[in-house]
Amino acid sequence: MDSFGSDFSSGSSSGKIDSGTIMEQVKVQIAVANAQELLQRMTDKCFKKCIGKPGSTLDNSEQKCIAMCMDRYMDAWNTVSRAYNSRLQRERARI
Repeated sequence: MDSFGSDFSSGSSSGKIDSGTIMEQVKVQIAVANAQELLQRMTDKCFKKCIGKPGSTLDNSEQKCIAMCMDRYMDAWNTVSRAYNSRLQRERARI
């Protein structure tokens, strides 16, 4: 049996799966996947924008460009995330 199935049943002597524990683990896994995707997209976009000729080191202008690009990307992501969460809360309140 794989470790996925054994992780959930090991905490209970009756072998029943605690749905609250499962939901928390799924939420954590989704958050990690989202963070990894955010980092990958940010890296790709900022690399394409800031790095003209890849080499063994970054010059000062490339370092500044990368830092500013990442800051802007994170600011934009946070703005969109807050707006999305706000909309979700309004939609849930209507139900």
